[in-house]
Amino acid sequence: MEQKKQSLANRIPPKVWLLISFAVAMLVWYIMSIIPTTARAFPNIVVTFEGLMRMVERGAFWEDLSSSLISVALGYVIGFVIALPVAILMAWYVPVRNILEPWIQFIRNIPPLAYVPLIVICAGVGRLPQVIVITIACFLIMCVTIYQGVINVDETLIKAARVLGATDRDIFVRVITPATLPFILTAVRLGASVALTTLIAAESTGATAGLGMRIRSLNNSFDAAPMLAYVIIIGIIGITVEKIIKFMERKLTGWQEKREI
Repeated sequence: MEQKKQSLANRIPPKVWLLISFAVAMLVWYIMSIIPTTARAFPNIVVTFEGLMRMVERGAFWEDLSSSLISVALGYVIGFVIALPVAILMAWYVPVRNILEPWIQFIRNIPPLAYVPLIVICAGVGRLPQVIVITIACFLIMCVTIYQGVINVDETLIKAARVLGATDRDIFVRVITPATLPFILTAVRLGASVALTTLIAAESTGATAGLGMRIRSLNNSFDAAPMLAYVIIIGIIGITVEKIIKFMERKLTGWQEKREI
């Protein structure tokens, strides 16, 4: 019986499952829009779309979107550029690992909202503190992920390369880099997600525009329709970026055996 159920589910194409999932989500949204206790926070799709169009007509939406994308992109790229060499140094050199790893693990457990006021005091308000907050959050998750990839490289491969006369540079380029590439791409994907989830905290640094700033502003005025639309926009951006990175991952790590779940 279980096998029959599984075979039936497997015969349904992924795109059909996607449509079913979307239909279920729309149904849940509609139900929440008519229940008195949730209707105010979750207006129906028509009202939500009208709220978004209202923000577009005011010219606020495109300004908010561009401002947030600039901050996210800058913080994300800077975080990766710093995380990659730091992670490799931590894995390759024990003194660097012993000095940096405890503090990276310590800061990872602090919510970004907790250190936002400190960053504002140091960097002021505007774009700079937003980028700093996103950079810190991206650096932490990407550094730890890449570090785990480097230290988990098969020691036998490194020893074999040394026996064959490989230098440290040869080992890094020909052994470590290919072996850690899946971890680097995973770090890139996780970093993109963290950059977006940190956006609200980052834009609480006195931002004058941005998706996160606008959500907080609309929350203060209890204008749920455009606020919900902005939340959905952030989700759409996140899933789009994830799909792009997963596509790159398949292209760059096609040699890696993957288990289908």
